[in-house]
Amino acid sequence: MARVYNFSAGPAVLPEEVLSRAGSEILDYQGSGMSVMEMSHRSKVFQGIIDKAEADIRTLMGIPENYKVLFLQGGDSLLFATTFINLAPHRKADFVITGNWAKKAYQEAQILGDPNVVASSADKNFTYIPDCSDLPIREDTDYLYICQNNTIYGTQYHTLPNTKGHTLVSDQSSMFLSEPVDVTKFGCIHAGVQKNVGPAGVQIVIVREDLIPDDLPGVPTMLRFKTQADKGSLYNTPNCWGIYMCGLVFQWLLENGGLAAMHEKNAEKAKILYDYLDASELFHPTVADTQSRSLMNVPFVTGDKDLDAEFVAQAAEAGLVNLKGHRTVGGMRASIYNAMPKAGVEALVNFMDGFERSHKKA
Repeated sequence: MARVYNFSAGPAVLPEEVLSRAGSEILDYQGSGMSVMEMSHRSKVFQGIIDKAEADIRTLMGIPENYKVLFLQGGDSLLFATTFINLAPHRKADFVITGNWAKKAYQEAQILGDPNVVASSADKNFTYIPDCSDLPIREDTDYLYICQNNTIYGTQYHTLPNTKGHTLVSDQSSMFLSEPVDVTKFGCIHAGVQKNVGPAGVQIVIVREDLIPDDLPGVPTMLRFKTQADKGSLYNTPNCWGIYMCGLVFQWLLENGGLAAMHEKNAEKAKILYDYLDASELFHPTVADTQSRSLMNVPFVTGDKDLDAEFVAQAAEAGLVNLKGHRTVGGMRASIYNAMPKAGVEALVNFMDGFERSHKKA
């Protein structure tokens, strides 16, 4: 069967070159006589894999030496809690709520301490990024938390908030490694890799060393960042295959010009789709504010649920799959991550144009 254009929000499309290489090494990783899925995480071979993965992501992002890179498990849904546990010694954090994931992080913090919402775009169903130039951040808050790209609603921060000197913590899951990032502007970045970097099951945390507490009385060992930071993410058995796959993606990014080149390609792909949507009489982007639009996730609707369903079904038959939108937005959503080629976006727009012409009222 021919490969389809996969617009899934996550788990999502991976570079074909990466998949091909993983396939060629699946039975015998570089002469070891075994698969990465079979080898001990304590072996010299796997140590080499994780060491190279960390070195490559540090190169890609320009991560300073005073930041730790952690390869974790448990999903962002666990990180919402562990981030607060580790980085909020006073049990206070302020949140900008721009969608489901920031809201979930806030709700976890409610269980554990005293979070505060300083801005929200809920009034317009999260279709814009609020003005974050003068937020009412508490003087004694431990950090400001944002979800930098909102997968469900298709919005993205293109300007970071004014933190007024406080630590910035960002969930970058669906935009991770899609563009250059000044890591020094953040105290902590976390990302589930299944959206734009690798297979599900790995979370990457980039955290400034001075923010990692030496001791957390009463906190279970595996919920402490220091546990994995001190052991190079190898305190217990990690997701070996997932880390290996992420490492291959890091190499692919480096071989294709790094994050600056990737951002240029992503901006070009997004422009093709948004330009069509803005000119279309049938399809409409749900994010009208052009300054809030995501380059990774593009939701759109026709305004007719039956017509949306017809479009999704016909698109799938044409090899354009996983275009159904999230239930809270409806319609369609095209996730056009790093590994989605320009040809895939062009194929989508061509199909949309044909669908629109066939449904024009006489």
